[in-house]
Amino acid sequence: MTAKDNAVPGFDEEKILWEKGIRLVAGIDEVGRGALAGPVAAAAVILPREVDGSWCSDIRDSKLLTPKERGYLSAKICENAISIGIGVIPSQRIDKYGIARATRLAMKMAIEKLDVKPDSLLIDYFGLPEVNLPQKGVLDGDTLCFSIACASIVAKVARDRLMVRFDRTYPGYNLAVNKGYGTGEHLECLRRLGPSAIHRASFQPVREAIGYDEA
Repeated sequence: MTAKDNAVPGFDEEKILWEKGIRLVAGIDEVGRGALAGPVAAAAVILPREVDGSWCSDIRDSKLLTPKERGYLSAKICENAISIGIGVIPSQRIDKYGIARATRLAMKMAIEKLDVKPDSLLIDYFGLPEVNLPQKGVLDGDTLCFSIACASIVAKVARDRLMVRFDRTYPGYNLAVNKGYGTGEHLECLRRLGPSAIHRASFQPVREAIGYDEA
């Protein structure tokens, strides 16, 4: 376990903005960027300045939590947030635009789906030139920044639920378990069955499965 794994997200970034009189701060993060199947998803979360509850001490980067913990915390975040927006970009648009642009589009969509317009954005690592709002890309934001960590949890839970539904539509790949990521089992299923309609044809392992590789 690394020091990063033990890090507890705090409000340092939010407080800098709040102390400047900026009230509505949206934390933004994405999930599914490295998956071979399914969408990339993003969440934008605006929290009140005074957010409290025992659940707050359990907030971490979504990758460090169990599915049960993420489900519980996502519900608490949704219950306490001023507003939440979720953006989903499907695999076909990922293939069309590339994963970097598709990820930014998911973030932009999440911001547009907020019930209120944020005054400033805190984004995990990225800058977002597509959105004309004050913003900061925070290195390791999902580990260190409370609002971004909350966004990572909400986005992960939303995308995982989609992948469970896709597993019923496209059986045989165990998408409910691997969530579209390139596990050994998923790669074997991909080689045996070929890609489904939600596999990302522009990603190398999928390209190999359909017998096309420019390299």
